[in-house]
Amino acid sequence: MKLYHHPLSGHAHRARLFLSLLGVPHDAIEVDLKAGAHKRPEFLALNPFGQVPVLDDDGTVVSDSNAILVYVARKLGRTDWLPEDAADAAAVQRWLSVAAGELAYGPAAARLVTVFDADFRPAEVIGRAHTLLGRLESHLAGRHWLVAERPTVADVALYSYLARAPEGNVDLSPYPNVKAFLRRIEGLPGFVPFAQTPAGLTAAA
Repeated sequence: MKLYHHPLSGHAHRARLFLSLLGVPHDAIEVDLKAGAHKRPEFLALNPFGQVPVLDDDGTVVSDSNAILVYVARKLGRTDWLPEDAADAAAVQRWLSVAAGELAYGPAAARLVTVFDADFRPAEVIGRAHTLLGRLESHLAGRHWLVAERPTVADVALYSYLARAPEGNVDLSPYPNVKAFLRRIEGLPGFVPFAQTPAGLTAAA
């Protein structure tokens, strides 16, 4: 497998993290976003949306980080990470939708402002981040993982941007359950950290 990624992309880290947790051999190919490599014809042939990550599994090309999580788990028959039970499968899908929605337009967007100078309204996206964090804090009360008694792709999907939320000026200190959840993921065998940047609250620390 080949994984096209960028070290500062939380979406790309999501895919790298899952491959590492499962011990899947792969070649990590860095895409130089600053140089516009993701907009060149050879990359657009892999992903017409011009985004990382992209997984090339011997000619089977999968783009979108959540799709990569599902593809890898399904191909390897890892029902521990992608449950087949109807209720658990639906719950996982719900959290993948949160990763693509509330997470992307909250903590991820806040980080895009400080790390990539994105044109979002900081107060608005930080407010969305705290709304999501409050819901997660309540959901994680008395439980270790989002869906099951073990980690699933849902937990992987939320990790990267939650862990680096302080880079977007999103304070995690009011959310002890969320912080404990992040530490549990970081304690899993095969965990690989997401690159840190001196931005937001990280710069002030």
